[in-house]
Amino acid sequence: MTFGVSSSVTLLFDFWDVHGPAGMVLSVVVVFLLTVFFELLKVWRVWLGNGSKLPQSPYAAPQSFGSDSNSVLESSPSESSLTPIGSPLPTPNTRNSWLLHGIQAVLHMLQVSLGYMLMLCVMSYNTWIFLGVIVGSALGYFISFPLLSHI
Repeated sequence: MTFGVSSSVTLLFDFWDVHGPAGMVLSVVVVFLLTVFFELLKVWRVWLGNGSKLPQSPYAAPQSFGSDSNSVLESSPSESSLTPIGSPLPTPNTRNSWLLHGIQAVLHMLQVSLGYMLMLCVMSYNTWIFLGVIVGSALGYFISFPLLSHI
């Protein structure tokens, strides 16, 4: 198959049947907005994930700078006592962590589904739809990248 510049195409479903320039412009705008949303959704998932990091262990193995095998065995966590490096971290509320995990699972499902739908739009081999996905992805990344640095 090759890319075409036609203004008639069927996208994703039978009811999304485009015939004419006005329908093509509307379809490109819809695909463009879906792609921008896809990029923003990725940043939103990262933002939610920062609140749900697993707590680090409050114990650390002593550091060893020796080069022989005895010093490695002496400093291994199974052979030496683990010393607390601070007060243990509080355990997060189990209900809130399950709720956050459920929200992240639904968002992941939405992100994967939307990604496959955008891929299928590109696979219509219509140049205008392809450009809508590419430009939408670039703009979505351009908008969301500064947000990622504030997270």
